[in-house]
Amino acid sequence: MAKPFPLFSRVLHWTMAVLIFAMLFIGIRMVSSLPDYHRLVSIHKPLGILILVLVAIRLINRLLDPPPPLPEKFPPLLRFAAEASHWLLYALMFAVPLVGWAMLSAAGYPIQLVGSLHLPPILPHSDPLFAVLRPLHTALAILLFATFLAHLGAALTHALIFRDGVFQSMASWRK
Repeated sequence: MAKPFPLFSRVLHWTMAVLIFAMLFIGIRMVSSLPDYHRLVSIHKPLGILILVLVAIRLINRLLDPPPPLPEKFPPLLRFAAEASHWLLYALMFAVPLVGWAMLSAAGYPIQLVGSLHLPPILPHSDPLFAVLRPLHTALAILLFATFLAHLGAALTHALIFRDGVFQSMASWRK
């Protein structure tokens, strides 16, 4: 069995997996349901900022406490794909909420988190900029969802086909 990830890394990983999965479906529901739109937006904004904060913590954690190495017999092409897909996931986990924040800033919308707690705008109000950022946010979210599904598929391949301990190193709650 591969060396397990540290407990903190596993908790961050699974917490973010649930949050991102929920966020993607909230986003889909938000754009397809006018009656629920405002209620869903009030969940979507703070959840996006929470994901942004957690991914920053997760990246720092990964740099300070690197993941266990892949098995020695792992083919170089699959090793490269695993590494590249992880960095793509990190990039998208940063980009999607940042572009969402920028989009709301450009639209002149307040970014209300909880109660009277608001985030400052990160861009000036600009309708042309909003017109660019809105579809960019959607495209990046779709790419994140596709990358998320590829990651899930790879994890299940490790668990059910390769049986090399890679999945268990992140999924096991035993020492």
